[in-house]
Amino acid sequence: MSGASSPFPYRLVATDLDGTLLREDGSVSGRTRDALTAAAAAGAAHIVVTGRAVPWTRPILEDLGYQGLAVCGQGAQVYDAGADRLLTSVTLDRQLAGVALAKIEAEVGPLHLAASRDGLDGEVLVGPGYDVIGALPATPFTDASDLWAAPLNKLYIQHPELTSDELAAAAERTAGGFVTVVMAGEGIVELLPLGLSKATGLSLAARRLGVKAAETIAFGDMPNDIPMFAWSGHGVAMANGHRDLRAVADEVTASNEDDGIAVVLERMLG
Repeated sequence: MSGASSPFPYRLVATDLDGTLLREDGSVSGRTRDALTAAAAAGAAHIVVTGRAVPWTRPILEDLGYQGLAVCGQGAQVYDAGADRLLTSVTLDRQLAGVALAKIEAEVGPLHLAASRDGLDGEVLVGPGYDVIGALPATPFTDASDLWAAPLNKLYIQHPELTSDELAAAAERTAGGFVTVVMAGEGIVELLPLGLSKATGLSLAARRLGVKAAETIAFGDMPNDIPMFAWSGHGVAMANGHRDLRAVADEVTASNEDDGIAVVLERMLG
């Protein structure tokens, strides 16, 4: 822990969005904005690392006046916000994804599906019965062939009875050799390209910025943040975070509603 005369100990502040940087109403508090600005003045860049693909992330970045790199789509996309362009993009092998879905449904029964198409303006397609969390833009589909008609960066799955933890566990058990399975929040279980994680994208972005893992502090709230914590020098879980993430965090801060990011940054800034 740094004292008042000590420099800020990190060069990169990596933050998840939902449940972490964002409050429940989707806003970023003035206190947290000020803390990130102070960390930047002390030499630490802020990087957003989110499960949201670029189209669902861009409005938040614009509100923040964010011009740097952002890691989107659970690590699939490294996005240059200032230039509005993708620097890297990893897509899901649709044949493997189809096999994975078949294996999961053979285990738990029919799933409700959604999919995120690749690209700066990739649509999120939502099938019958799928419940989109929040008021995010999505395009309904009824013909299953539409799901596979263009490159995807992820599939979303929901089950009419299983909890997200139960569904994620079943998906990992039956299809973990074909896709990466992540639980990003209640109602948000995703199938990603095998081996992909937030750490993948964060490491690529950090390399572009000339920052090492040990120089990074990361904030998150869900199991999909575990690889990012494992990669970073210091992992901070929000008080509202999932038990699995809190169990591996270096520390637990206040909730997203109580400016948990600012609490830690202010302490470290002295």
